[in-house]
Amino acid sequence: MKPRVLQLIDSFCAAGSERQAAQLAESLYESSRYHVFVACMDQRGNLGKELNQIGFRDIPAFKLTSFYGYTAVNQLTRFARFLRERKIDIVHTHDFYTNVFGMAGSWLAGTPVRIASRRETAGCHTKAQKFVERRAYQISHAIVTNAEAVSRHLIDEGVRANKIVTIYNSLKHERVSPRHGHEEIFKLLNLPPDCHCRFVTIVANLSNRVKDHPTFLRAARRVRLAVPEARFILAGSGSLMDETRALAKEYGLESDVFFIGRCEQVADLLSISDVCALSSVAEGFSNSILEYMGAGRPVVATNVGGAREAIIEGKTGYLAPPGDDEQMAARIIELLRNPDRARAMGRYGQQIVEQKFSPAAQLAQTEQLYDRLLARASEQRRWIGTWRDRYEQ
Repeated sequence: MKPRVLQLIDSFCAAGSERQAAQLAESLYESSRYHVFVACMDQRGNLGKELNQIGFRDIPAFKLTSFYGYTAVNQLTRFARFLRERKIDIVHTHDFYTNVFGMAGSWLAGTPVRIASRRETAGCHTKAQKFVERRAYQISHAIVTNAEAVSRHLIDEGVRANKIVTIYNSLKHERVSPRHGHEEIFKLLNLPPDCHCRFVTIVANLSNRVKDHPTFLRAARRVRLAVPEARFILAGSGSLMDETRALAKEYGLESDVFFIGRCEQVADLLSISDVCALSSVAEGFSNSILEYMGAGRPVVATNVGGAREAIIEGKTGYLAPPGDDEQMAARIIELLRNPDRARAMGRYGQQIVEQKFSPAAQLAQTEQLYDRLLARASEQRRWIGTWRDRYEQ
């Protein structure tokens, strides 16, 4: 009988962690080595429809308003009962909230294999939240990280190295395959149709200061002076939108920066971009960087988190120190002035994504982890059974 694995996803919003979890569920489903289940904590978002189309029906939700009180106890009890009734062998969680809820529920249910995840080097969690997550790590059998940089960060926090496994994010080719021609893309993104511009693009949410859009805008100001035809596209939405618009105006970039909001047509956007950037002061392993490279675009990103594990300096892009708008601008200018070199770097980036960050590579490493932990759990059950028999004799 196939082992039964549950992927617990926070919500169906197409954010980085959620999309990676859904993509892994799809890969496991297509592999057919496991009987795959999906559950969530919040049904908002469009990923649920995508999972339905793949074949996941009646996805249960275990919605929480907090980790305290009757609701939390009730949902945790429901979740543990669900795991026992479905005879789940592996529970795999993917972020803070699913780690805490999923590890606790699967421990209560006696699930043989419990796998948590860590996807960032720095977060916005309180001391109490960090304490709770550490307890979740303690009752897990493994913790999957998406970059060696994240693994090192966990070790520095006191997590045992032999419990940590690095499995990189992956990118489906369809995610970066454009569906429209340039003229239609300009209309879809509300860009000026007669714009003979060189576009520098950043795809990052505007809800977290860790993305450091001010550094990108300062770099944009320098680039604009050196390359007059340069224009800048900010794709993302969030509470910092008005503040960032005001900053662009303050820098004299009001007519040169296009705020297109949350972008569902990422492939189309990247197809008209000449250079792609990321100015974060902290990251785990950026999905944006993977998308840039997968779309064949040269990347200029800050040297944080797992960026150097994806970008090959001088071959697929460039790394700049966080907050250093001068160096970021210099690298962008260099690429805009040397389009042949930029295209060659983009093509090499595509090759790296296909070789190292494919869904097939992610699936193979995940299945190896599952097999190893299932074998260990089986051995432990045999050992306990042997000692029980001896004791009873």
